Amino acid sequence: MATVVCEIHHAHPFADWTGFYRVVAPDLLKIGPYQGGHGCLVIPFSRGVCGAAARTGQVQNVPDVDAFPDHIACASSTRSELVLPVWNGKGTLLGVLDLDSDTPAAFTPEDEAWLVPLLAEVFQDATL
Repeated sequence: MATVVCEIHHAHPFADWTGFYRVVAPDLLKIGPYQGGHGCLVIPFSRGVCGAAARTGQVQNVPDVDAFPDHIACASSTRSELVLPVWNGKGTLLGVLDLDSDTPAAFTPEDEAWLVPLLAEVFQDATL
């Protein structure tokens, strides 16, 4: 996870914070490896963009975090966010990959198009 985060963080021109939140209990995410400033330590599935991705199993591409109901502001400078669920090959949700940017609308469908298959390949055989 640390290597994946490092590579993505340095590859994306607008990524100001990149990290994993791991499923550690039912409906609960805990911070994993990340690059950037401090992140939130614990996020319930019921809150924020990361929680929405974990709860629904769907990618959350939020061009304006201020317009997202119940957004959790881990950093007040964050303007947009891309969160992708991370599944293993058996269909178990391992966590989410969170990319935050201080730039509005920083993430595109093209970002989703390369990140989703990358995560699927890397975490195919992973376990909790």
